Parts: sequence; C-alpha cells; structure tokens
Amino acid sequence: MKAFVPRERRPGETRVAATPETVKKLVKEGLEVAVERGAGRSAYFADGDYEGAGATLVDGGGGEAAGGDDSGADAAWGDADLVATVTAPPADRVRRMKAGAVLVGLLAPHAEDELVRALAERGVSALAMELVPRISRAQSMDALSSQASIAGYKAVLLAAHRLPRYFPLLMTAAGTVPPARVVVMGAGVAGLQAVATAKRLGAQVEVSDIREAVKEQVESLGGKFIELPMEESGEGAGGYAREMGEDFLRRQREIVAARLAAADAVITTALVPGKPAPKLVTREMVAGMKPGAVIVDLAVEQGGNCELSRAGEEVDEGGVLILGPRNLPAEMPHDASLLYARNVLALVKPLLADGRIELDLGDEVVDGALLTHDGAVRHAPTAERLGMAAAAAGERAADDGPHPEPGAQPDATAVETEEVRSP
Repeated sequence: MKAFVPRERRPGETRVAATPETVKKLVKEGLEVAVERGAGRSAYFADGDYEGAGATLVDGGGGEAAGGDDSGADAAWGDADLVATVTAPPADRVRRMKAGAVLVGLLAPHAEDELVRALAERGVSALAMELVPRISRAQSMDALSSQASIAGYKAVLLAAHRLPRYFPLLMTAAGTVPPARVVVMGAGVAGLQAVATAKRLGAQVEVSDIREAVKEQVESLGGKFIELPMEESGEGAGGYAREMGEDFLRRQREIVAARLAAADAVITTALVPGKPAPKLVTREMVAGMKPGAVIVDLAVEQGGNCELSRAGEEVDEGGVLILGPRNLPAEMPHDASLLYARNVLALVKPLLADGRIELDLGDEVVDGALLTHDGAVRHAPTAERLGMAAAAAGERAADDGPHPEPGAQPDATAVETEEVRSP
C-alpha cells in the first residue's frame, strides 16, 4: 500500500503531517511512503531525514510559494492509497485521488463544502482528525488537544513579549517588582496550558470558566478559580462547555470585569462547539483596563471572545493591546508537527492489516472520524448542512465534535479543543 505526504499549500501553514519518526513506523508496517520534497522544511525536518527513514521523495512544482503549481506531485496523489495532510487540501487535489483511497487530516468539514462534495464524489474515505470521538481510547489520536496545548503555551509567550513589565516577582537592590496578574478565560486544553505557562513565568493567575469541574485542575496548576453564580451546569457533551444564556453571560462579565481592570495580561480561549465564540470581554471592559495591558484572543477566528479583536491583526484600544493571532501552532512548527504526526499515526496504525487499510465501521473511533466513505457523507451534521443524505450507518444522534460556524477559517480547527483535560 502506498502512502503520500504532500507539502502544505495553505498560506501561513508550516506544519507537516508526518515526520521521519512516524514515516519509519509506517514503513515498518509495510507501507511504501512518498513525501513531497520540502514538505517538512518549514518544520525543520530535512528531506534527507525522510529518505533515511525509508521514504521516497516526490518532486512537486511551483517552488516553495504557497499556491504554486502542484503538477509534479499529481502522480503521487493518484497512486496513493493513503494521503496524510495537516489542513484541508484543495478540492482539485482530491479529485485526482482514486476511489477507495483514504485521506487523513484536519479537514474542516464546517467550512470546506467543496472539499466534502469532492470527497464523496470520488469515493474517498476521509478521516477528519477533528471528528475523532472524545473517549479514553482515542486520546493519543486527539490532534485538537495536542495543537490547542501549543496554542495556549504560545499565547502566554506572546503576552509576555508584548507586556511592558516583568511576569515574575523580582526583589532587586532598587526595590521589589510585583508579579504580573494574568486572567485566563476558558479552562480547556489551551486554557490550562496557558495557566501552567504563566505560572512557570512567575505570574499570578486567575481563571474564569463556566464548568465547575475544571476548578480542581486550575488549582492544581497554581491558578485561582473565579467563582461564578452557577444556577445550572455549564458542562456540555464530551466535556466541552455548552452555550449559556445572555443573562448568565451578563452576570459573568460583571464579576470578571473587576479582575480584568487589575490584569496585566488576559488570555481568552473560550469556545462552544458549533457556535460563535461567546463575547466575554466587551468594549467597556477593555476601557476599564490599565494602559499597557495585553489581551491575546485565541477564539478570534470563531468570532473572538473580545468584542474588539480582529483575526490576524493587532488593535490598540486606549493603550490596551489586543492580539488576534491566527494558527498559533504553526508558529511552533517543529513540535506541533511532531505531536500531530503522532496523532495521525495513532489513528492510522490500528487500521493497517496485511499491508492494507481496513475500516471497521463498527469501531467507535472509525465511525466517529469518518467524514465521507463509499460515496456518501457519513457525518450527519455536515450532510444535513450540505443538503446531502447521510449514510445510515454513519448517522449519530448528536453532534459529537467541535464544529465552528460556517465561514470560520479552517485553521481555527487547530485550537478548538476546550475539553476538560490537563495539559
């Protein structure tokens, strides 16, 4: 069986779906692995290392520029039984795949309508990493968590870099410098990693979340949980936060506003699957913050937790700097690729038998992750949105994964995990 790892073409994407480490293990399983030249270059994996791991290098076209001509890799797309990508590939690449081939990646079914239709039309079996069910057996396959953890870490470093003061408490001959005060909004995977990172840098950290279940984890990392008047649980399916009413959000904002007024840095990570990001930081709250404070909005590509944040831009509002970074995992491409490639391997390896991929449709992981198969869209919410009939065996009563609003940037899928797990 032939596997292919193409170079990512999406602007700003620096990650790669396989590393020399995972290629070596795929080859050991009996696969012939082809890697497009330069696929790992931006993540600091050399072509020679892939060759040393047993891969064959395939020439692509158009140089390194995003959107270049891919004609040199057309044969690899057409010959492959398995294609592994980071982000959703162009639909025209998928239309070159053979029927029955398997595509694995963060396929953004919520936004990539043309891709989903092309996958179904070509009879490609697509395993979407963001649809992997949230069960213990699948934790090693959880790409959303691995990438969200990186985003939470990087967000704190961005805040520390742009903050005009120290993070830690310092006792100097010139006097004592108090520690920075950090507020983290949303204690999922990204939020918990942000807490841990801010504490390592010496900051005082407070955390706001609508799920009482995360309090213990926040405190175990050294953070202080901001108590909210909870009349009902904010816990949603699969450990995700659920959408709360406007009255609750108003009261939450009132309680958090005082914390933000004293904060030096704010990291917002709150997301609700299938919904726009809740507005937790209003224009008025920003106006009440002190000049020099920094807000890093990790939910910006789903609408943002801060009313003033803009995707991919920096906003200076009365001396408060609001950052809306896109695709933070791609800013740490080596380790992001290392972890993502292991997630892909963990998903694919159990499917390999005698040099072939066998998709057991009765397996909970396979059934959950399958977006398309045998000419049909198996993921019921996507099929319903596209007006296509879902395969009966693949229909599920509830939406079991995070799906941002249509129109959100596909790269947002790398940071959507807000499940209650430790970093």
